[in-house]
Amino acid sequence: MRALRCPVVELRQYTLHPGQRDVLIDLFDQEFVETQEAVGMTVLGQFRDLDDPDRFVWLRGFDDMPRRADALESFYGGPVWHAHRDRANATMIDSDDVLLLRPASARGGFPAPPGARQAPGEPAASPPSLLLATIWYGHGPFDTPFVEFFERRVRPVLTEAGGEPLAYLRSEHAPNTFPALPVRMNEEVFVWFARFADEGRIDDHLNRLRHSAHWSEEVLPAVSQRWARTPQRLRLAPTERSVLR
Repeated sequence: MRALRCPVVELRQYTLHPGQRDVLIDLFDQEFVETQEAVGMTVLGQFRDLDDPDRFVWLRGFDDMPRRADALESFYGGPVWHAHRDRANATMIDSDDVLLLRPASARGGFPAPPGARQAPGEPAASPPSLLLATIWYGHGPFDTPFVEFFERRVRPVLTEAGGEPLAYLRSEHAPNTFPALPVRMNEEVFVWFARFADEGRIDDHLNRLRHSAHWSEEVLPAVSQRWARTPQRLRLAPTERSVLR
């Protein structure tokens, strides 16, 4: 069993002013990666949303909720954020769409990266890839029996259709230890991530699911009865310095 990486994870979706995404990405990748990790966070990945040119999505991890508070206080109260916050905030319309998550089980966390993050300006060490994040919104908790069902019945069908889950997480309901940054606390979500070589492979995966008898007859009826609303899919292109790619 692999070690649990980042027991607390934020999935952050920012709505930006038109034409400002690459401005923010350049600033983020240059100034906000190593400086956040230096105070105790893990920048898991940062992405362009392929279906919304004005959305920037990123993942940030922590060892636990108390250390999350300490790390965020250190960063947002420190000199790097103070030096660059006006430029960063000027790109944003909304930065409060944040889900606080935890790995759904000891097998559900993000794997350790295969190598070091590239330095600014260097070409990516690995070939381009895309991530598909699927967010299921529940009318009740995605509890341990559901997670066991996902691992035993859902994951094999996703894998058979070419979309093996890279990580799968559920809502973390601990109190927000850094209230200056809001999170969406009153929702039940289950989020899983898969990696694909390109958009065609994502389309192929979704098509294979639609035509899978295991999915339509066995898995989907059991899963969809827990949904409070239509699931959300995010097709994500890693930025040049994203470790998760």
